[in-house]
Amino acid sequence: MSGDAVAGAAHGFAEWFGRTPAGVWSAPGRVNLIGEHTDYNDGFVFPFAIDRRTVVALGDRDDRVLRVATSHDPESVSIHLDELSPDAVDGWAAYPLGVAWAFGEFGADLAHARGVDLYIDSDVPIGAGLSSSAAIECAVALALDEHWGLGFDRPTLSKIGRLAENRAVGAPTGIMDQTASLLGEPDSAVFLDCRSLDADVIPLGFGAESLSLLVIDTRVSHAHATGGYASRRASCEAGARTLGVESLRDVHVDDLEGAAELLDDETFRRVRHVVTENQRVLDTVRTLREHGAGAIGPFLDASHASMRDDFEISVPELDLAVETAQATGAIGARMTGGGFGGAAIALMIDALVPVVTREVVAAFAEQGFREPVVFTVRPSAGARRDV
Repeated sequence: MSGDAVAGAAHGFAEWFGRTPAGVWSAPGRVNLIGEHTDYNDGFVFPFAIDRRTVVALGDRDDRVLRVATSHDPESVSIHLDELSPDAVDGWAAYPLGVAWAFGEFGADLAHARGVDLYIDSDVPIGAGLSSSAAIECAVALALDEHWGLGFDRPTLSKIGRLAENRAVGAPTGIMDQTASLLGEPDSAVFLDCRSLDADVIPLGFGAESLSLLVIDTRVSHAHATGGYASRRASCEAGARTLGVESLRDVHVDDLEGAAELLDDETFRRVRHVVTENQRVLDTVRTLREHGAGAIGPFLDASHASMRDDFEISVPELDLAVETAQATGAIGARMTGGGFGGAAIALMIDALVPVVTREVVAAFAEQGFREPVVFTVRPSAGARRDV
């Protein structure tokens, strides 16, 4: 987060609320390098925090009102602390106010908390699968935790963010996004066991190998609270019940042949994606440690094929982005995020970035698709207080 962005948030706060904020906090979006739709199946994921962040400026109030404003909306939203509930507000304000509510669900004494004004700004693309939602939740969670003196640790703040997303926003997501946003470190990714919540920060070494990760935002917007994501989760839960396991984490690649005899075709393919994707995460982490990031491309490619064919969450724009990057020399490429739109990622040597960018933009134009937004991201630091 640049000093200009932090100063901009402080200035925006002053313009909205007529005073200087007490502090400014920020949290990053994330790219999931590999491990898609495995988190809510108690599986493995491997995301990293990116150098696109959401900034929250906070100021105290002398009453018990929470008021939130953002650079992206001309209207602010206010609510009394006593009126907080999962369904108290909707729209963008459900993210920050949902976090405030979720603190109470984790034992925070909100009955004696003072209200705050919050001003939110962000350069994390919305609807691109880069978790703009978790960036808001984690920045607000860190700010409120410190300002109210609650003392929650970061794993707990991750759970608070997830509860806000699940209940206040209505998106049935797992805990991956919040964990990456809170625990990320420069040039590293977070290997997260979503059952135990054990997290291991592993160096990626992109810099040493002169590698870049290109994000291709298709600008096909998606929303996790809509039916496609929820129906995939329901299929996974149904598959686990039929197979007699607590979650698909307990199904291994060797079990798939037998699973095919018990499940209908669609449910089997959903299950196969999750089971093989878990294995791809483990293989990626092992290969990264043994051979470096330049060797993980086949797992990224296989992940995309599985999401396209078995989980059926890709769209033509994502497929075109991935295929064009692969054909232009990328080490590996895949869609990232919940699917049904959003972004693809492609790992490549630095020198190929302008070439792949040009080819992808040209391919989209040739197909008559909306022009994509293409940019690189760096694995970066997690949530922090900036001022």
